[in-house]
Amino acid sequence: MVTLEEARAALRERQGAGARYDAAEAPAEELGWARLGTAYFARLLNDLPDDALSAPSLVPGWTRRHVIAQVGYHARALTRLTEWAASGTPQAMYASDGARRTEVEEGSNLPTRALRGLFRHAAVHLDVEWRDLDGPAWDRPLSLPDGTPITARVTAWLRAREIWLRAVDLDAGGSFLDMPPAFVRRLLAEAVAAWDGPPLALRPTDGEAPASAAAGTVISGRSADLARWLTGRGARRLGHDGPLPPAPQPTR
Repeated sequence: MVTLEEARAALRERQGAGARYDAAEAPAEELGWARLGTAYFARLLNDLPDDALSAPSLVPGWTRRHVIAQVGYHARALTRLTEWAASGTPQAMYASDGARRTEVEEGSNLPTRALRGLFRHAAVHLDVEWRDLDGPAWDRPLSLPDGTPITARVTAWLRAREIWLRAVDLDAGGSFLDMPPAFVRRLLAEAVAAWDGPPLALRPTDGEAPASAAAGTVISGRSADLARWLTGRGARRLGHDGPLPPAPQPTR
């Protein structure tokens, strides 16, 4: 079996000396999830006719146009963090949460061609910044808008999570079952850690994620279905021995 490093070496040889590729220190798995999710979102978006973009999304109060704008501006925001990591000069991810909301609202009203272009160009720009980031810069301290300290490598996970969840939010056929199993495991673990409702005991039936040990309502199902419910994208194919608590709604 070819190892990941052997595959990278073969790719670099095919690309030649002038090609750009990720530094060895880059978070390969998370970047892979983000890039795969971007391609997945793009396929869903490309299949939507222009007149379908104004239809409601799964996010309360948002149309598909809002989701597309959010995804585009999110890439630009992470690009600013990545540029901070590269240069050492601080850049805010967003000026404020209010500015982010205004940006998305205004972006949702862009002409359709410009809106589609926003998604494509912002994704490419972010990917170029990731590929150009040298090894040590991946561990340069940065911060999120709320002051949470992170490093540049966290931007890959933030993008992977955003792009896959927003692909489902488009309400255009996106499915948690299409997500990489390792990504689903991490997403589910994060959702469990963030849960602030009544006690739950999760019992994944596919072995993709460990069962949670908390006492409370026992909820069983595939890891993807558990993650869908815990992230507020609907309850499907779940078993439970009591009333299913309300899950959080997708965030705007």
